[in-house]
Amino acid sequence: MNERLRRRVLDRETAGALRMPDPTLGPVVSLVRRLAVALGALFATALIVWLSREGYVDNNDDGSGISFLDALYYATVSLSTTGYGDIVPVTSATRLVTTVVITPLRLLFLIVLVGTTVELLTERSRQAYRISRWRSRVRDHTIIVGYGTKGRAAVDTLLGDGADPSEIVVVDTDRTQLDAASALGLITVNGNATRSSVLRVAGVPYASAIVIATNRDDTAVLVTLTARELAPKITIVVAVRESENVHLLRQSGANSVIVSAETAGRLLGVATTTPSVVEVIEDLLTPDAGFAISERPVEETEVGGSPRHLPDIVLGVVRNNELVRVDHSSVDALERGDRLLYVRRASPADEDD
Repeated sequence: MNERLRRRVLDRETAGALRMPDPTLGPVVSLVRRLAVALGALFATALIVWLSREGYVDNNDDGSGISFLDALYYATVSLSTTGYGDIVPVTSATRLVTTVVITPLRLLFLIVLVGTTVELLTERSRQAYRISRWRSRVRDHTIIVGYGTKGRAAVDTLLGDGADPSEIVVVDTDRTQLDAASALGLITVNGNATRSSVLRVAGVPYASAIVIATNRDDTAVLVTLTARELAPKITIVVAVRESENVHLLRQSGANSVIVSAETAGRLLGVATTTPSVVEVIEDLLTPDAGFAISERPVEETEVGGSPRHLPDIVLGVVRNNELVRVDHSSVDALERGDRLLYVRRASPADEDD
């Protein structure tokens, strides 16, 4: 009973916070296109009636015959199913045209107008259905808390590594940032990530990793504590401004802590003496151009060999979830289950310039 009540509460929170990516065409563009189709059907009908005007009789005719304006009027009242009866087909040919051509146009006209109205009225229901289907299927996704500069860079890296946009969830309180994320096809959640209910909506218990890129270190600590409580096995990566908060975040449950200010400061210091080193580091951190750092499992033919003798430039070996430097004696012989941290080419050589 308590589980059912918790799900109902979560469903209400989901309806207001979680949003699936919008279609490629916006609602205004879609509406304009449908109106264009409706107007096209209207003018096509008017043209057909005007070309076959000899077979129509206007009960209010003053002797001038059926003009194009009369044909447009007939098309309007016919397609809208009003049918005043003042202009009617009288010959067999025009009645056949009305049956075979104008009637399908009438149906198209009604379908477009009624379909647009129904779509606007059922948008919320369709969104709720898509959210429900997503929640039932989502597993091993990545959550990005904070879609500022650091959060966007993290998303770009994930997408550059081949991640599916539907497997990335962005949590933020800024609607403008969420709209930008949604435009990329990402799932968005509008809410404060320090609240456990918001993280549940984002699917933290089923996620494989969460990247916390908030603007404040104290907020990052609270989000880390909440995420670790909801998902004891999730990988938590946190960006902080001050190095003295690293220990606190690790105690809170973070697996990796990156001090953004100090890292940027080191690069600035290196750039003053060896700027080429900074260019190489930036190249390695860009997943879709030049070289990139990646991870792969050890192949069967590589078991027992030394990682330093492989064709790839190996930087380290991940063994039992621990990173070991490639020059350490414990990884002189690769074992099954090891993973290699290596440098791979992200783009062909002729595309680097």
